[in-house]
Amino acid sequence: MNSDRKATIILVIATLLAALGWVFSKESIQGLPPFGFIGSRFLIASICLLPFCYSSLKKAKWKDLASSSLVGVLLAGAILNWIYAISISETLGEGAFIVSLSMLIVPLVGWALYRVRPTRAFWISLPFAVIGLALLSLSGGWQVSVSQLAFLGCATMLAIHFNVNSLYSQKLPTLLLTCVQLFTVGCIALLVSWLFEEVPSQIDSSIWVWFAMSVLLATTLRYVMQTLGQKYTSSANAALVMILEPVWTVVLSVLWYGEQLSTLKMVGCVLILFSLVVYRTQGRFKLFNNGRTNNHQ
Repeated sequence: MNSDRKATIILVIATLLAALGWVFSKESIQGLPPFGFIGSRFLIASICLLPFCYSSLKKAKWKDLASSSLVGVLLAGAILNWIYAISISETLGEGAFIVSLSMLIVPLVGWALYRVRPTRAFWISLPFAVIGLALLSLSGGWQVSVSQLAFLGCATMLAIHFNVNSLYSQKLPTLLLTCVQLFTVGCIALLVSWLFEEVPSQIDSSIWVWFAMSVLLATTLRYVMQTLGQKYTSSANAALVMILEPVWTVVLSVLWYGEQLSTLKMVGCVLILFSLVVYRTQGRFKLFNNGRTNNHQ
């Protein structure tokens, strides 16, 4: 098995773990306060990653660690928006597609911050994404829900984080950078939980099972596999595979919660998915090559 195919398989598993994280989180907050859940999840996940980057941590400069923590503040804002949206939403699949729009917001943020003009493929894909997002809000008229706005806020903050994080990704090893930012998210979320939430007097044991799976599978293992997969393939291929996350989330939401998407919302999801494929392939994907079907072998 060549390295590119191996990386693809690893990344597909990573996207499935990420999608499972939506379900694990939804189940966990049935018995845990949302912000407290996120804080504990990310703090423990950072501790799980620490043994893999401890030697790098000892060599890192305090200035770089402080900068990484500040970038983690942006990630915390995105994650807190995300878990709040999940706590009030009944449509995880729809939310996953809205959050996936972060990759289309990235070029706009980069244009505003660094004067880097978006590519032609971005402008081609943007109308499909906008129409798709609009269709998600159509249900007997325009009805933009609070959860949709929170998911969109999450996507926007993820785009800002992506741009700023790229400045620091060259200074620290990937696992160490991830560990520091997960730790920052955990601390901020626990602080917010302490200020605004109450801890339940009794928590069912099954909730802790969901919590454990969320930490070990959907956070720690997911980030490790995603990093490993990206190591053995191009960023373009990795980005394309990662589009599978909202698709898996819809499938799991239908299977686990019996979620039903209207025809308009389904069309909206398809349009968003199409826009992401166009953008991440820079419009170069082809179904046929010299009269033959391209099987990507």
